[in-house]
Amino acid sequence: MIHGGGISVDLPDGWDAEIYRRFANAAMLASDGSAEQTNAVLHAANFALPADRGDFGSGAVEVMRASDLLIVLFEYNAVDAGKALFDAAGLPLPLVSSDFDANGMQRPLPGLLGTQHFFEAEGRAWCLYVVLAEANRDTLIATANEILASMEIFPE
Repeated sequence: MIHGGGISVDLPDGWDAEIYRRFANAAMLASDGSAEQTNAVLHAANFALPADRGDFGSGAVEVMRASDLLIVLFEYNAVDAGKALFDAAGLPLPLVSSDFDANGMQRPLPGLLGTQHFFEAEGRAWCLYVVLAEANRDTLIATANEILASMEIFPE
């Protein structure tokens, strides 16, 4: 289990994961212009995560292979939780095959599929971003669903 930033999740043995706080910058300020705040980001993968990676996994997706799965949970500013983009309640489970598409990637890469879901949980605004290898889609979706079913988000 990994926990921090108001997130906890059970991961299979051998997974690499990190929860850290992203500091908002001018481009990511809340829509009401409120001051900077910290937001939680979770990266979990069944492969070694590179030390140098972006909030949505850039740097990690480029090294993914045919058996790899990356789960990113990215928190936006809480003031945005009531906005239309985040009006879905809770994690979007279960993920299904039709959720995944090459166009669901931040930047399309050969052999990889992605999905993004925006939602609100515990008064907090989130994006779930999952990237997986197309070659093992069904197995990797089942693994992602198992992991996401164990995830808890707490108020802060």
